[in-house]
Amino acid sequence: MAKNTEAQLKKEPPSRPAKTMGPVDNLEQHLHPEWWKRIFNAIYLKTDADVVEDDVITKNEIELFKTILGLKNGDSLLDLACGQGRHLIELGQCGEFNLFGIDRSRYLIQRGKSASRKKGLSINFKEGDARKLPYSTDTFDFVTILGNSFGYFETSEDDLKILKEVFRILKPNGKLLMDVADGAFLRDNFTARSWEWIDKKYFVCRERSLASDNERLISREVVTHTEKGVVVDQFYAERLYTKEILAQLIENVGFKNTESHGNLAVDSIRNQDLGMMANRFILTTSAVKEWTPKKSKKAIKNVVVILGDPKLKDIIKPDAKFDSDDFETIEKLRIALSKLDNYKFSYINNHSTVITDLQKLKGKVDLVFNLCDEGFENDAKKELHVPSLLEIMRFPYTGSNPQTLAYCYDKSLIRGIATEIGVPVADAFVITAEENLYELNIPFPVIAKPNFGDSSFGITQKNVAYSIEELANAILQIRTQFDYNNPILVEEFLTGAEISVGIIGNSDNYTVLPIIEEDYSELPEGLPKICGYEAKWMTDSPYMQTLRSIRASLPQAVEQEVINHSLKLFRRLDCKDYCRFDWRLNSQGEPKLLEVNPNPGWCWDGHLAKMSSHGGMDYSQMLNAILCAAELRNNPVGGNAN
Repeated sequence: MAKNTEAQLKKEPPSRPAKTMGPVDNLEQHLHPEWWKRIFNAIYLKTDADVVEDDVITKNEIELFKTILGLKNGDSLLDLACGQGRHLIELGQCGEFNLFGIDRSRYLIQRGKSASRKKGLSINFKEGDARKLPYSTDTFDFVTILGNSFGYFETSEDDLKILKEVFRILKPNGKLLMDVADGAFLRDNFTARSWEWIDKKYFVCRERSLASDNERLISREVVTHTEKGVVVDQFYAERLYTKEILAQLIENVGFKNTESHGNLAVDSIRNQDLGMMANRFILTTSAVKEWTPKKSKKAIKNVVVILGDPKLKDIIKPDAKFDSDDFETIEKLRIALSKLDNYKFSYINNHSTVITDLQKLKGKVDLVFNLCDEGFENDAKKELHVPSLLEIMRFPYTGSNPQTLAYCYDKSLIRGIATEIGVPVADAFVITAEENLYELNIPFPVIAKPNFGDSSFGITQKNVAYSIEELANAILQIRTQFDYNNPILVEEFLTGAEISVGIIGNSDNYTVLPIIEEDYSELPEGLPKICGYEAKWMTDSPYMQTLRSIRASLPQAVEQEVINHSLKLFRRLDCKDYCRFDWRLNSQGEPKLLEVNPNPGWCWDGHLAKMSSHGGMDYSQMLNAILCAAELRNNPVGGNAN
């Protein structure tokens, strides 16, 4: 019998004030060498809002930059270190340009994507490092570096790398425009100490000093909230370039015809401490070079596709075997892949001969497309065996590594990892196979799930319990009907929107697909709203007959939160090439992580394909995007595979 204790609704703990060091004698000693990875977030948009969130300032700057560059419709422009995309969004509203933005801040890039989408603009935003740009040679007519987004690194050699990359990606005679703090002015006129209210609840105290080499200005910001106390105590630095020194650096790269266009002074609404934005100079320069010779013909890549074995038993499927729908799915995969001209595909699905089949292909294959989400010998516990084998045989392959697959197969383990890095999860507890007595410390309703597994195996409408008796029956059903003798996860049953976030790509070069939501509006009344085994595998079920996936309609803050958390998990779990994150909102509209799927369903009508379709990619294009992500990861331009 289960012991039932009175459930208490948990309240979110009050925010704790951030640690602060108090008085500091030497600002430089507390400067992190990669401070720029940490600082550009929501607090930055508050402290610098008087400039970077002022539409009038942005509009005036764009009018000036357009005139200087002579922009015309059809031109391609990359805004490097674009932040939340304020200049690109303004530019997109006043002409027909091909606009791109890249920034190291995941938070700001996602803000830019969301804002541009709401305005109906087509702007290509990417998260990435300016020292290693993910664009082809001779791509852009113009590149801009605006709002003093230059000189962040420890050494000027890194700044030189940025300029070399800009030179590479500009078309012959393409132009670079830089809007940079006037180092000569700031060195003599910086404000050593200041404080100002940035809104009705936040104020910021600033300290500044020159670095020991006199080449950088070190700043400290202590941001305080009237109720929460100190929110952040942070240090940052920027290199002080004069017009002459920057012009020399630019021309050392190979740029020609460098011109100065005067200085840019800003009057903000607060008009108090403008810091590095107070006085900036504008330079333009041209990439005088020849077109890079084009390769005569793109090489055809040989790709072998590994699938589940149709001759073997598969307990996930209702009849434990491949049926006509499975063979139709495989045929649609073959048709979609046949449309990709850059690849030649062969297929392996006989698991008894997979090792010898791969040995015969040694040296003849450029990439393995691992679509064996059933697992080796159609055993979900052996899903990680396939990439393990490929690594032993030294085949480059698509998708996540064995360790990541092992992590994500264990729902309880993922919950622990998520909690550790600040990703919200539903309240839950685990019952081991040996346990018959347990303490219920979360309120009803709850849902019981197999802790190990995927494809919604063992999750049906009967898993949702509103009483101790129903929970006991649900646990018994999982253990008997599905022959499951492993730990069971008992989780609070969330009643808000059920959503999925899809990511294709890697590290700093990825695409977040449009979020989809399960539409339960046609589900017969009385059935619990879950997308479980019945919705995916049982054709006569009201779940399969009525459920459909639609583009999610979420508040901007919630959408941003689930994307940011999904990206955080993507990196922490070392996911590769593509991944799906399943979330559900609670009754207060707060998102909670359900699962991470590092080897998500690839079929033509699966969730990933639906998200891709909403993002303008058909099935073939989605498969191509995964292949391209794996190729770039295994054969990076100017770097090592990750």
